[in-house]
Amino acid sequence: MKADISIILDTRREKKNGNYPVKLRVYSPLIQKVRNYSTGMDMTKKEFESVWETIKPRKEKKDIRDFLEALKTKATEAANKCDPFSFELFDKKLHRRKGDGKNVIYHYNQRIQYFTELKRFGTAETYDLSLKSILKYIEDTKGTKPTKLPFNNITSSFLQKYENFMLEKGKSETTVSMYVRSLRAVFNHAIRENEVSEDIYPFGKNKYEIPAGNAVKKALSKSQLKVLFNATPAIPEQEKAKDFWFFSFVCNGMNINDIAMLKYKNIKGNTIEFKRAKTRQTAKKKSTTIVVHLTDFSKQIIEKYGNEDKNPENYIFSIIDSNTKPEEMKPRIKNFTRLVNQHIKNLAKANELPEDISSYYARHTFATLSIQGGASMEFVQESLGHQNISTTQNYFSGFEDETKKQIVESLLNFD
Repeated sequence: MKADISIILDTRREKKNGNYPVKLRVYSPLIQKVRNYSTGMDMTKKEFESVWETIKPRKEKKDIRDFLEALKTKATEAANKCDPFSFELFDKKLHRRKGDGKNVIYHYNQRIQYFTELKRFGTAETYDLSLKSILKYIEDTKGTKPTKLPFNNITSSFLQKYENFMLEKGKSETTVSMYVRSLRAVFNHAIRENEVSEDIYPFGKNKYEIPAGNAVKKALSKSQLKVLFNATPAIPEQEKAKDFWFFSFVCNGMNINDIAMLKYKNIKGNTIEFKRAKTRQTAKKKSTTIVVHLTDFSKQIIEKYGNEDKNPENYIFSIIDSNTKPEEMKPRIKNFTRLVNQHIKNLAKANELPEDISSYYARHTFATLSIQGGASMEFVQESLGHQNISTTQNYFSGFEDETKKQIVESLLNFD
């Protein structure tokens, strides 16, 4: 028994009309705590006896008795699905609508709310996009958008058809992988909360296997990097994009999100010390502190674009500020990233460089040139802030063949 469930008359405080509130009493032996829940009913002591404490209530009282019996049964079922029992989990299961426990859409929204409350807005957005994509697939194939989606409808066949649908629509395997991994996480969470059985789990060997979805990583060669560095921007936006692209490059390939989150307290003499926002939120172990050695160029960028107020808690760059609300941070950083990517592409195009260049190129180029320069995989792992060496190894496996060829050929270049 996960909890002792009963219906009681709370006689601690009599109301003006002589009634007392009828409560649902829940006692957990595990945590040795009790909590009372409102049933929305008030009764006198005599009424409560005639409705609940009698074996056979009179006919006019039977509907009330049935309502309380149903509430007790629902609470018992909710408690039995809590493993281990907690009032937080019990509350969620008790107050939802009938059928929500088996509904994929409900669980998606629960996870979106959970990550939003943790201020992990990027993760919440990914779950939201995943749900919308799956519902759009069902709408396009069935003709109507579902309001409920039972877990047992998500079969390996359903998932394979969804993958085919996405690829036919021109979506990449990376996008499919990202969306289906979110669905898998929702499925796993529902299993952990005893909502669905593992027997219907559609993922894994001999079932549906999620595509690897490794996007090809591209980097600039040394000669291309030189051309870009010497390129003359046509407009101020191109100059800003170029400055931040190279700031990212010389700062161990630091991504725009981490650049935006830098504060003056992260500057330690001639270094910047920071923890990646991505690993700080997701790593179970202590996240790695990345140390970036400041060059004359990176110092110039800080001086050029840095805030005049160098209070340790102040952000270095004005991409966000102390008044930015948590839910506004991601959109502002995305807008700034879009500005960098748009104008670095235009600058590259004007100088006959790859037109698909983006801020990610800076990170990939740093990693590639580090290896070409003789750096160890462990050095690159530490510089990029990867938690495991396998992540770094997988990172390099995603590079295009020409980049891999350059890395191998550089091994015997002793000049």
